[in-house]
Amino acid sequence: MFKADTITAERKHRRDLSFWRIVAILALMIAFVALLVSNTKTSTRLAKYSEHIARVRIDGLITGDQKTIAVLGKIAKSSSVKAVIVRINSPGGTTVGSEALYEAIRKVATKKPVVTVMDSVAASGGYIAALAADHVVARGNTITGSIGVIFQWPEVHQLLGKIGVEMKTIKSGPQKAEPNMYEPLKDEVRPVLKAMVTDSFDWFVGLVAERRNLTKQTVYRLADGRVYSGRQALKQSLIDQIGGEDDAVKWLVKEKKIDKALKITTWAAPTTREKVGLSFSIFSDIFKLIGLDGVVRDLDTAFGQGQQRLDGLLAVWQPAIK
Repeated sequence: MFKADTITAERKHRRDLSFWRIVAILALMIAFVALLVSNTKTSTRLAKYSEHIARVRIDGLITGDQKTIAVLGKIAKSSSVKAVIVRINSPGGTTVGSEALYEAIRKVATKKPVVTVMDSVAASGGYIAALAADHVVARGNTITGSIGVIFQWPEVHQLLGKIGVEMKTIKSGPQKAEPNMYEPLKDEVRPVLKAMVTDSFDWFVGLVAERRNLTKQTVYRLADGRVYSGRQALKQSLIDQIGGEDDAVKWLVKEKKIDKALKITTWAAPTTREKVGLSFSIFSDIFKLIGLDGVVRDLDTAFGQGQQRLDGLLAVWQPAIK
């Protein structure tokens, strides 16, 4: 009986050892991969100290992201950056965010040549950002244009009435907190909102006219909110060239005398992992390995990632989904 217990204990001990050996090996593998990634990022950082062309990506909704604007500020100050390629794949976003991004790119353009390369979509606020460059390149099928401004809000007063809920309000003036989703739009509120939208729209039109060397009358004709393909945009002088990043580099070499031997280095805002460190990378990889992806998402959110809001006036294009 004693011998059988000993054998059982030894087998359990071996199983425990095997389990922890596997865990240790997996941990070492994850650490090794993380180290490789870290070395790759280190080489990218070192590349920024030699002369190069900087690439900046503008993807998704534009909300005035301060991290991207900060990166553009660093590029403007860097003596190693000889030119900038801005890759845009965005349907737009808030009007204020697009304005801030435009101004940040223009600051760079006062010190270095900047060319925009449009990818799948560079519409509305994405097109505003593209206008900041010295030269605009798009694919033939890039979706662009959508020159216009929109202000939307839901109205739920009828729904609330059906379930017996009524909102009461005390306010200092008739225009305060209008439009109000809990009440129908008042006649005296509509012209105020319309004036605000028109003001922003006129700013957008003026920007296009100035940057594309077009008359305002021409831009107003183009600015009914429609989108254009890259080929259509070229015919209307909304872009300069059909092509991709290689064509952008050729333009920089020919028109701005940039050394064609310069490498392109991507400048990006620091991610959560880079800000917190290698330990976060290792632990997040372990969490994912054992199926705790939700924990990683919560950590990302806690450190400020994935928080996008669209408040205020919008310069955004999105096809209706039915």
